[in-house]
Amino acid sequence: MNESDIKFVESSFKKYYFNHFDLIKVPERTSEREFGYQKFNSGMVRHISIKDDKELHLLLMQNIPSDVYCSNAYYTFPNLPMNEKDWKEADLIFDIDAKDLQLECRNDHTVSICSDCNKISKNFQHCDKCNSSKLEKKSLPCKTCIDASKSEAKKLSNILIEDFLIPKENIQIFFSGNEGFHVYVYNSQFQEIGSRERSELADYFMLNGVIPETFGMKKFKPNRSSFPDFNEKGWRGRFSKEVFGTKSKRSKIISELLANGYSTFQQTIDNVSEKIGVKIDPNVTMDIHRIFRLPGSINSKSGFTKIFCKDLAKFDAYQDAVFLNEESVEVLANCPIEFRLKNKKFGPFNNEKVTVPTYAAVYMICKKLATIA
Repeated sequence: MNESDIKFVESSFKKYYFNHFDLIKVPERTSEREFGYQKFNSGMVRHISIKDDKELHLLLMQNIPSDVYCSNAYYTFPNLPMNEKDWKEADLIFDIDAKDLQLECRNDHTVSICSDCNKISKNFQHCDKCNSSKLEKKSLPCKTCIDASKSEAKKLSNILIEDFLIPKENIQIFFSGNEGFHVYVYNSQFQEIGSRERSELADYFMLNGVIPETFGMKKFKPNRSSFPDFNEKGWRGRFSKEVFGTKSKRSKIISELLANGYSTFQQTIDNVSEKIGVKIDPNVTMDIHRIFRLPGSINSKSGFTKIFCKDLAKFDAYQDAVFLNEESVEVLANCPIEFRLKNKKFGPFNNEKVTVPTYAAVYMICKKLATIA
């Protein structure tokens, strides 16, 4: 990002933090958390300790960060190096991102930007202009992407409630500010478990590593009574509904599964896992020292806010997470993909000067598809 773009985006972010500090969720037990931030074209600053929202506000206004982070972990000394912090416990956080869902629509709204000559195209193998293979992909996620991510977040939330008896009020879902959701679990039985246990927990939600015996198929002397029923709780019940479809088909499909044998049943499990397992990033869940984007802060990949979803079903990312102002600004836009923000259509733009609201200008600049004219 060039200097004029940085100056413009930083100015827009500063206005946001001045006018919308009420949106920033200062976490409980603030003084036990590690904070961090990044500035544009700069590295990460970590191991910061903050006492209250006044100190946080001061940090935001003095530094105008591109991104702000806060740990899910609680420490005795959050401002010390990692091996001296004295880890106590950590909230459980899941990351769901549209890029991991392998959606068919993704190629339609993704472009490649050549790192050598900045040529923007739909060629993901090499640059059309200089033939370089150093390409950076940029996606402008569509409603289908957000809805699919929503579906995974809802699925995850239901499993937390049904299988682990987590109270609904202890689960909070945030739009990440780009193309996914973060699901937070507070005050649960998982607060003090380590990375290995959290990795196993991630496997549970993703339905990884399941063997045929879990769902009733045995290598030797398999029998019909071992297969799950519709009214069972947990994954056996979900498996039953997915594989059998209806109660009336259960007997016939069990006969087919038995006839096909053990190894074929393993393939059935793998196919079912892909459909009904929750698609999360396991590396995020298992990391007990990660610092996560601070709720209420801006995501520099889009200019959108990481925002709490009061009603996930009704949440509209392109309306409810767009808080930058509507002041007009002229940009040189090379954005071959049409997009909608705040019920307004923008693009496609073919290397042309256009006047757009600040929130749309920042969005394209953050995606490297525009620059200040």
